[in-house]
Amino acid sequence: MSKQPKDFDWDLVEGKGFGGNYTTEQKEKMEAAIEATLNSVTEKEVVKGIVVSKTDREVIINIGFKSDGLVSASEFRDMPDLKAGDEVEVYIENQEDANGQLTLSRKLAKVMGAWTNIEKALEEDTIINGFVKRRTKGGLIVDIFGIEAFLPGSQIDVKPIRDFDIFVGKNMEVKVVKINHTNDNVVVSHKVLIEKDLEAQRQTILTNLDKGQVLEGVIKNMTNFGVFIDLGGVDGLLHITDISWGRINHPQEVLKLDQKIQVVVLDFDENKKRISLGMKQLQAHPWEALAAGTEVGSKVKGKIVNVADYGAFLEVLPGVEGLIHVSEMSWSQHLRNPQDFLKVGDEMEAVVLTLDRSERKMSLGIKQLTEDPWTKTDLLAKYAIGTKHKGTVRNLTNFGLFLELEEGIDGLVHVSDLSWTKKIKHPSEFVKVGDSLDVIVIELDADNRRLALGHKQLEENPWDTFESVFTLGSTHKSTIISKNEKFGVLELPYGIEGLAPLKQLTKADETVAEVGEALDFVVTEFHKEERKIILSHTRTFTAATAEEVAADAAAAKPEKKKAAKSADKPANVTAEKSTMGDIGALSALKEQMEGAEREQAIKKLEKKSSKKAE
Repeated sequence: MSKQPKDFDWDLVEGKGFGGNYTTEQKEKMEAAIEATLNSVTEKEVVKGIVVSKTDREVIINIGFKSDGLVSASEFRDMPDLKAGDEVEVYIENQEDANGQLTLSRKLAKVMGAWTNIEKALEEDTIINGFVKRRTKGGLIVDIFGIEAFLPGSQIDVKPIRDFDIFVGKNMEVKVVKINHTNDNVVVSHKVLIEKDLEAQRQTILTNLDKGQVLEGVIKNMTNFGVFIDLGGVDGLLHITDISWGRINHPQEVLKLDQKIQVVVLDFDENKKRISLGMKQLQAHPWEALAAGTEVGSKVKGKIVNVADYGAFLEVLPGVEGLIHVSEMSWSQHLRNPQDFLKVGDEMEAVVLTLDRSERKMSLGIKQLTEDPWTKTDLLAKYAIGTKHKGTVRNLTNFGLFLELEEGIDGLVHVSDLSWTKKIKHPSEFVKVGDSLDVIVIELDADNRRLALGHKQLEENPWDTFESVFTLGSTHKSTIISKNEKFGVLELPYGIEGLAPLKQLTKADETVAEVGEALDFVVTEFHKEERKIILSHTRTFTAATAEEVAADAAAAKPEKKKAAKSADKPANVTAEKSTMGDIGALSALKEQMEGAEREQAIKKLEKKSSKKAE
C-alpha cells in the first residue's frame, strides 16, 4: 500500500467531492506525488514482478507500474507451485494495449534471458550444462537455457562418432562456439572440453616420443591409403604399405574400426604433430623365411597379385613377390599384353630366373616350364624349305607381317611375297591381325630363330604364263582405272594391271581417253622380273615408227644385244641399218612360232580363273 503524502490536506476534499476544491497547481502536485510512488518501465525489456493473484486462465503480476499486468497461466506450466507473493521475471510487450491493459510475457522473458546467458557464455568461455533433445542431420540438438542449439557430429568427440543416438536424452556439458543472430542459430561443442583435457596428455606423449618406440593405439578412422590411430590424445598415420608385408588392397582386409593394435613409431614431426606408424615392422621380414633351397632354376608356386603392362607379380609368400616379365610368359618373340596370359588371383608355378636375397628381388618365368620350340629335334624337318603351313597373323609392319605358326614359332611374310598380281603397298591391304594365312617356307635359319615365309609361292608364278599371253604387239581389251602425272593405270585381263604413258591414251579422234573407258591396247613392253607391262592405245590405229619398233625389240630381250651376229659391230650400227621390211618379216615369223604357245597359255589362264570362281 502506498504511503500518504505528508502535505496531503483532507480539508480540501471533505464535503465537496473528491478533488473538488483542488486548484490546477495543487492537482499537478498531487499527480507528481502519485507518480513518485510508481516505477518507470520501458517496453521490450525484462523486469521482475510480484504475483498478485492466480487463476486457471491468468496470473496477475505487479511490476510497480500504475496498473498490474496479465500473463497467460499456460506460461507457468513449469511452475505448478506458483502462488501470490512469488517473484518472477517477465517481458514487457506493451505498456498499454487497446483496452488500456499492461501486457507481459514470461515466455519471452525466458527467451531474452536465455540469449543474454548464451552471449555471456560465449564471451566468458564458460561451460554450460545442456540436454540432448534429439538427433538431426549431421549432429545433435541440445537445449541450453531453453534455446535449441546445434552440436555438429564433428564436435561431439575427438574421435569420429558413428552412432549419435546413444547421446539422445542425456545431459552433456558444452561450450558456445558460434552465434548467428540473423537466423537465431547457436552452435555448441563438447569436443573443445575434451581437447583441453587432452592437450596436456598430448604434449607429454610428443615430448617422450622416439623412433622405434612401440605404442598401443585404437583405430579411429580408415581410408583407402591407411588408418588413423589414436595414441591417447594424439593421432598417428599407419600407411597401407606398413600394415602387412603382403600386398593388400584396403586396410579393412586385415583391420577394423575401434580395434586395439600395437604399432611402432617410424617417424614424427614435432612441429606439425605428424606421426608415421608401422605394424609390419613388428614382424620378421618374410624374405628371411624364404626356403634356402629356393635358387636360380628352382620352381616356386604362388598367386598373381598384380598385373601391369610390363608383366605380373607372383606372390610366393606374403611379402615375397617375383616379377614375371611379359617376355618370359611365352616363347613368342612378339610381346603381347600380360592380361592375355594372366589375371589377378591365378595360382601357378614359375621358374626362378634371378634371385638377390640382399636386395629382396626375384625374377620369374613361366615359358621355361615348356620346351623351347626352336630347340626341338624335329624343327628342321617340320619347317623344311618348301613345307606348307597355316598360321595366325600377329603383327603388321610396313615391310611385311609376322605369322605365328605355333607357340613360339613366328615367321616373316614379306609384302612382296603376298601376291603375284596385286601391287600391295602395306600388308593391311591384304590381311588383318588375327587372320589365318596359308604359307610355304622359303628360308629357315634355326640358329638365329628366323623363318621366311611366302604366300604367293603356294601358286605357280602366273607371269611365266603371262609372258606367252601378253606378247609384244598383242592387243587386249583394258579399262583405265586411274591416272597419275606420267601414266594411266589399266585393268588387264586375268586380274593384273598395266601402264600406259599419257600420250599413248590419245584416241583416233585426237581426244584423250578418260578413267573408266574400256579400249583396246597394244603391248609395247613386257618386264617379267619387274612384273610390269607397258601398253598403248594409240598404236591400235597408227603404225609404229622405226624408233618404237627398235624400242620394242630392246624391251623384249634387253639382255641380248645380238652380239652373236658380229663381235666387232656395235649393236647400234646394226639397228641403224635395219629396214622396216626386215623388222616386219621378223615380227611375222615370231608371231607364227609363238601362236600355238600363246593359245595354250590363254587356255591355261582361263582354266585357272574358272577354278577360282568355283
